[in-house]
Amino acid sequence: MAGPQAHFYRTAEGTGLPHDPFNAIVGPRPIGWISTRGADGVRNLAPYSFFNGFNYHPPIIGFSSVGWKDSVANIDATGEFVWNLATRDLASAMNETSASVPPEVDEFERAGLTAVPSTTIAAPRVLESPVNFECKLTQLIQLQDTDGKTVDTWMVFGQVIAAHIDRQWLVDGVYDTTGPRPILRGGGPANYSEAGPDGVFTMHRPG
Repeated sequence: MAGPQAHFYRTAEGTGLPHDPFNAIVGPRPIGWISTRGADGVRNLAPYSFFNGFNYHPPIIGFSSVGWKDSVANIDATGEFVWNLATRDLASAMNETSASVPPEVDEFERAGLTAVPSTTIAAPRVLESPVNFECKLTQLIQLQDTDGKTVDTWMVFGQVIAAHIDRQWLVDGVYDTTGPRPILRGGGPANYSEAGPDGVFTMHRPG
């Protein structure tokens, strides 16, 4: 039960706040910068703010798309996609790929990015990104609410088949998480965060 100083609301009735705090509370979140190639060969690149890793072995990542967007349609048709790490240096270009444009528009060209071939799949990688995961679709799930009604949101899970990592971010064989300055999605219409070394601390599991 919420305490006397808590702002309480039932989500179905609205938040009673100027802006829904959900995205700000569940954050900052890694960005799913997803590149695909359609069955017609057209390249697509788009960021998704609901993204994360979900399994070690095999490595499985996932993102959700509110609406059946080009990325989901392409993955459904081809079974492949690439995740590209979004960094502070690439923030403007990443943001450019979030624009709502017709399916025939190539977001790589629009954002001034270089599309390069992957090694194991047909979907292209972002050359400028320091990390790329080549993935094959494992599950495509439409979400449901508590009443069992379908929601116009699609969860995409993919197994990482191959990875490309800029060697400068491998320190004695250990990946430097904050080195490339990854950016994270926050709340509100435009808030982002940058992961830096000042925010890193060490804590080992007990036992």
